[in-house]
Amino acid sequence: MLDLSSYKTFPEAMNGAVLAIGNFDGVHLGHKAVLTYALGLAKKSDVPAGVMFFSPHPREFFSPNTPLFMLTNPRQKRTEFEKIGLDFALELSFDAELAQQTAEEFVRQVLVEGVKVSHVVVGYDFFFGRGRGGNPQILKELGEQIGFGVTVVEAEGLQSDSATDNPGQLIYSSTLVRDALEEGQVKRAASILGRNWQVEGVVTSGAGRGEGLGFPTANISLSKGCHLNHGIYAALVHHEGETYKGAAYFGKRPSFDNDDPVLEVFLFDYDGNLYGEEIAVEFIDFVREDMKFSDKQALKLKMDEDCKVIEQILNEL
Repeated sequence: MLDLSSYKTFPEAMNGAVLAIGNFDGVHLGHKAVLTYALGLAKKSDVPAGVMFFSPHPREFFSPNTPLFMLTNPRQKRTEFEKIGLDFALELSFDAELAQQTAEEFVRQVLVEGVKVSHVVVGYDFFFGRGRGGNPQILKELGEQIGFGVTVVEAEGLQSDSATDNPGQLIYSSTLVRDALEEGQVKRAASILGRNWQVEGVVTSGAGRGEGLGFPTANISLSKGCHLNHGIYAALVHHEGETYKGAAYFGKRPSFDNDDPVLEVFLFDYDGNLYGEEIAVEFIDFVREDMKFSDKQALKLKMDEDCKVIEQILNEL
């Protein structure tokens, strides 16, 4: 898959593409419906299939002091796009210039003059242009005027899993994934994403308390916008092509400093130093809420219990 970053220097070989457009945070099953439709249409027409997404997320651009709980970073998005089989991913910088373009300017300058699209595929809730002045209907009208096709993919979602579910809340969405993760419901998040949620980061040195308790951990910092529920999780850790079972903790360490939240992972059957290395932590199941312990011995006993529970969960995968 070709990685691109500008519509102004768009390669001729990709002209005439079917283009899916959106933010695609999480690349959940609703997003995949849009992306796979674009791919199928491109194959029928024997033209390239691509995706356009924006970085930073427009909400981060307009409200830089309000961190957004991002589900995927650009690299993770590209990995998912490549799995689908797209020919290119165009990551546009969402800056002041792009933010000031009207809906029609975006269509004419970016889609027509830049990418030279033959067809555009968007979700039912797609808005674009200055002040979110563009919507799917306006995009269709502009496509008819200028000469490219537009498909709007309607909402898809989960089946109701309880008598209390409101069907209107079950449409696949990034918000629904965030809500699930904020409650620690990583399995529910996975049912919306179509895969387990995972985070990436570089391992940093910590206070060494885990090692002193017999549970040395690999620590990575997550963004301030991360609202994952604080507690213990069963996890898989990926590093350099290898996968390790582990116990993950995300929280403020109330038994110690009650400081900024940190992700700490104890890897089973691993003996080594991961400082400075990049790892990915895949969340499998939620085990318990965060707790404050009266002393280190009480904490260690609970950690022993947690690891036994987690090993059982992971052994059943």
